[in-house]
Amino acid sequence: MTVDSAATQASGALPGCAVVTRLLGGSPAGTAAFMTSWLLIEYPGPWPSDALETALAEAFTAPQLRQLDELRNAGLRTLLIRHPGRHLREPHLAQRRVFFGGTGPHGRWLESIRIDDMAALKSLDLTAIAAGVGGVGTPVPGPLFLVCTHGTKDMCCALLGRPLAASLDAAYPDQVWEVSHVGGDRWAGNLMVVPDGYLHGQLAPAEAEVVARAAINGEVDPEHLRGRTGAPTQWMQYAEIAVRKHTGLRGLDDVIALREDIVETDLESEARSVLVQAGTETFAVVVSRRTSIGRGPSRCNAMVSPSGYITESIQAVS
Repeated sequence: MTVDSAATQASGALPGCAVVTRLLGGSPAGTAAFMTSWLLIEYPGPWPSDALETALAEAFTAPQLRQLDELRNAGLRTLLIRHPGRHLREPHLAQRRVFFGGTGPHGRWLESIRIDDMAALKSLDLTAIAAGVGGVGTPVPGPLFLVCTHGTKDMCCALLGRPLAASLDAAYPDQVWEVSHVGGDRWAGNLMVVPDGYLHGQLAPAEAEVVARAAINGEVDPEHLRGRTGAPTQWMQYAEIAVRKHTGLRGLDDVIALREDIVETDLESEARSVLVQAGTETFAVVVSRRTSIGRGPSRCNAMVSPSGYITESIQAVS
């Protein structure tokens, strides 16, 4: 499948990668990055493409930066946040908010501190945050809604993320933050809920409101869900979403993938069998993956060619 862009080419403007992905029928299910804990640093003002790297160099020593790289593989994700709205060229804050929290064996937790300058972050125990050990800051009643608006990483994040952030902020003013790049600009608008640990994509403001209402009620809405960020693989993410839609279960911990096995198949694409616990039932979900569902040009990339997962079967097992 290809996208007919004759009209947009004639007008001199191609659509963004997120629009092309929608036109191709791309689904965000099974596309979230692995994240089990978060360090969220308030960093106002415009964000250049290297804003995170600049902020971290300002905040941490070289050994700590190496430690952050190692802890990212273990699930700790460091991101910048700012209030929705206009962003001044020369921002100044007497104090900054810093949130840290996670989801894992110790349960979900979220805390906050205020710092006078970025250097104060050097005293944080990064290993403890990654391990889910709280008690450093003030507990925060979650959830927080983080909307990616990092337009210098990809314009779709700004064009589709900012209206989403503004709309949510009007309804939940103390819980909404713009966030730096979370990955997957072609799935904009992207909304991550912490410390619940769920990333949603392809959201318009009205759809984001549905996600937020579910999260406030301690639930997760499976439509437009990219995945549970704590799932070890994207195959498991996709299988969990398939089972949620199959069973109607919406609780945060109602559906958890247990194991993944390679499936020998005659299908043209690769496949996995994922064992999923869903309430009191267990399901075996066979998932296949096509390397491409189509291709088309965009303003963001020379060519967009999203892949896609397919549910081959869902069977209850004893």
